Amino acid sequence: MKKHSLVLFLFVFSFQLQAQKILFVGNSLTYTNDLPSILKKIAKIHKKNIETDMVCYPNYAIVDHLDQGVIQQKIATNNYDYVVIQQGPSSQEEGRKMLFDSGKVLSALCEKYNSKLVYYMVWPSKRYYFTFDKVIKNHTEAAQKNNALLFPVGKLWKQYETLKNGTSLYGPDLFHPSKTGSFLAAIAMFKQLFPDEDLNELSFKKVKKWVNKKSFKTILTLVN
Repeated sequence: MKKHSLVLFLFVFSFQLQAQKILFVGNSLTYTNDLPSILKKIAKIHKKNIETDMVCYPNYAIVDHLDQGVIQQKIATNNYDYVVIQQGPSSQEEGRKMLFDSGKVLSALCEKYNSKLVYYMVWPSKRYYFTFDKVIKNHTEAAQKNNALLFPVGKLWKQYETLKNGTSLYGPDLFHPSKTGSFLAAIAMFKQLFPDEDLNELSFKKVKKWVNKKSFKTILTLVN
C-alpha cells in the first residue's frame, strides 16, 4: 500500500472509531423539530460523527415500543453505542413504574448487545408544571436503578425557565418543545457525549435557525 493511501486509511479508520451510533426511542417530544438531526448538526460543527436512528410515535410510552417489538430487533442487529429512551413526563406512580420496569428490560437487552441505555428526562406541560420535581426524581432514580446513563434535559429546562432570560422552551401548545427547547435538549446531550468539548467555541451563526442570541447565551451558560 502506498504511503499516502495508508495515511488516508488510518484517518478514515480513526474517524469511524470516534463515531457514536444512537437509537432514539420515544414519541413526539423527540421527533418534534427532529431532535436527532439537531444533535447530528451540532456534532458536525465540532467535527464529531454521530449516526442516529429514530423509532418514535405519537403518545407512545416505552412499554408500547416493547409491545410492538421493533426496537428489540433494531438493538439486536444494529450495533448501537447508545439507546436513548423517552416517554411522557412520568411524574405519577404509573409513569414511574413504567420508567423502572421498561428500563429494566431494555437495560438487559442493551447489555447483551454492547449498547448503553440512556434515559432522556423530559419536562411536564405548563399545566402540570407543579409536578416538575417528581419528573426529575423519577427519571433520576430509574436511571440509577437500571444502571443507565441520564440526559437530564428536564432539569436544565426547569433552570432555564426559572431564569426567564430568553425565548420560551415551550411550543404553542405549552407542552411540545419550541425550536429553542429542542436545541437545549440537543446541546445538553452533545455535552454529555463529548464532555471535553468547549461549547464556548460554538458559533451562534451556525445554530441561529433554532435559537436567538439571548437564549443561546443562556443555554450555553447552563450546559457548559
